[in-house]
Amino acid sequence: MESVKKALLERTSIRRYEREAIPQETMDFIYDAIRNTPTSYNGQQFSVIDIDDQNLKEQLYELTGQKQLKTCNRLLIFCSDYHKMAMLAKEKGVDMPPFTDTMDGTIIGIIDASLAMMSAVVAAEAAGLGSNCVGYLRTVDPAKVAELLKLPKGVFVVCGLALGIPREHPDLKPKQAKETVFFKNEYTQDEDCLTKDLVEYDKIVKHYNETRSGGTTDHDWCAHIIDYYRHAMDYHILDYLRAQGYDIKK
Repeated sequence: MESVKKALLERTSIRRYEREAIPQETMDFIYDAIRNTPTSYNGQQFSVIDIDDQNLKEQLYELTGQKQLKTCNRLLIFCSDYHKMAMLAKEKGVDMPPFTDTMDGTIIGIIDASLAMMSAVVAAEAAGLGSNCVGYLRTVDPAKVAELLKLPKGVFVVCGLALGIPREHPDLKPKQAKETVFFKNEYTQDEDCLTKDLVEYDKIVKHYNETRSGGTTDHDWCAHIIDYYRHAMDYHILDYLRAQGYDIKK
């Protein structure tokens, strides 16, 4: 078992995996880490779909073009989930308020599922596995993914997590400096200094992309991420959420 320090500070995204299966003991450890995730109100507003069916993994690969979905040994799909609470409330005769019609309700489910996924990432890394978070499962074709996973109303995909025995060891990506992430007591008012630090980080990312092992690009950080934002403007997530029972009104 790797140390927590190594699992957190040396983690990289793995997209190529060995064919070797993940031991059930390791999956049980990951399950327990997920189950022990802190959640809002201890409401545990999430569920996880563990996919080991190769045909289903390949169908999801066909949708996304993300090769790690078909080569990973296990694919965990983390979902926001109010369906379970609605079922229990109905059974007990308790009135279930339309919490999924609020922005707060939607955000809470996303936060809980995201925290659960990070618990899985750390547990997997500590167990010597490779992992890769696949957000594209949320946006590529939400209705089709919901159909394939047979998601009921009150449940929607937040993110996928590919797991497997690593077949590659990518370079560690540079992250923002502490000065641009952590502010004391209030958000920094020194905009000039912050801008300077961000420009420097942009240069560091560009250099990394030009020199990294396993394939290089000339991408900087700013233009590349903004291009993603621009592309994501075409997603119709609100329509999908409404179809899954999240009719956000306030």
